[in-house]
Amino acid sequence: MGVATSRQSSDLLPQEAPELHDIVSAGQILKGVVIQSPLVKNANFSERFGADIYFKREDLQVVRSYKIRGAYNKIFSLSEEEKSNGIACASAGNHAQGVAYSCYKLGIKGVVFMPCPTPKQKIRQVKMFGKDKVEVRLVGDTFDDAYKSAMEYCTDHQVAFIHPFDDEKVIAGQATVGLELLQDIEDKIDYLFVPIGGGGLASGLISVFKRLSPNTKIIGVEPEGAPAMKTSIEKGINTPLTEIDTFVDGAAVKQVGNLNFKICKDHLDDIILVPEGKICSTILQLYNEEAIITEPAGTLSISALDFYKEKIKGKTVVCIVSGSNNDITRTEEIKERSLLYEGLKHYFIIRFPQRAGALQEFVNDVLSPGDDIVHFEYSKKHSRERGPALIGIEIQNKENLNLLFSKMEEKNFVFEYLNNKQDLLQYLI
Repeated sequence: MGVATSRQSSDLLPQEAPELHDIVSAGQILKGVVIQSPLVKNANFSERFGADIYFKREDLQVVRSYKIRGAYNKIFSLSEEEKSNGIACASAGNHAQGVAYSCYKLGIKGVVFMPCPTPKQKIRQVKMFGKDKVEVRLVGDTFDDAYKSAMEYCTDHQVAFIHPFDDEKVIAGQATVGLELLQDIEDKIDYLFVPIGGGGLASGLISVFKRLSPNTKIIGVEPEGAPAMKTSIEKGINTPLTEIDTFVDGAAVKQVGNLNFKICKDHLDDIILVPEGKICSTILQLYNEEAIITEPAGTLSISALDFYKEKIKGKTVVCIVSGSNNDITRTEEIKERSLLYEGLKHYFIIRFPQRAGALQEFVNDVLSPGDDIVHFEYSKKHSRERGPALIGIEIQNKENLNLLFSKMEEKNFVFEYLNNKQDLLQYLI
């Protein structure tokens, strides 16, 4: 049974889902710790899609993501003995910040395990929020590597592990986002778009909306390079991925939580996979048009709207903007991925005739007005008739690509197109 048809309105939530009173209790615990984040109708997106599009701005929390909700609720619930022993967690960034802030607020020692590629901005934020209460350890390449090390540490030192998503108290904390949504909006919500990494936020929202707004369609959104929930639902069992693209670091996990899978598998109406390049385009769009800074995972729900544009016309739609912990040093990569996705940047290996004027001929006779060479690497080979050059070209619109191909062929430039050879392109660029 496909994801889109598996949810039945008469289904009961699994016992793994937190009860409504537990979620309300979490909301009370979080008072004074989190803000009731704004629910804002966005005029530009509403006009673009012919719908009422609202953004739930969890990126405006003190730790710049919703993760503080689950982390604080879980740590607060520990026994006094557990609190005195200290805690540990594993995170790609946002959960770590929530844990660090919670440790500082509650006066508890914590050790935070993070993957080595975690953006430096997130590492700095963890240390800033945790101050003298938190130690950061960088381990491995992915969340799963950090998770393994954290679990070993917990076993060796007998401390409580604060899971980023696979925990009922964490899910209940994240579920408070749903309570706020239903308090703040006057209209019924037709579609709710929620980002999925490990599944904690989606599980929490399902636990609320299934009971209080069962007709709302809940659409999960995953990065194309890390479809852990979609893969698991399609296979009918929680299935680890062998490889993932870690670019969307806040949502790139190899395996979702077991509790989260049990809650989500029969109660998500659909799951959309969004290409990483599309996410990058949305990040730039939000910054340029809305002055909103988002991280890749925080942009997932908004990026999914283009894939649902026919279904959401005339509807009331909420997108969870889940985080804004982006590192400015990633801007060039974000722009690059966006241009590649939009079909505006193209890479070639071009074998130029080794004679004077060959490059000038290429510029004058092959490129169209407005086309721009933005990358050029060339070494002259004296023993060969043709010398290979690695060239990156930005074009004004993607329809110009076929014209570029035909002009190179017409002028007898021998070339190899690299955009469809991602392994080679990543090696060369």
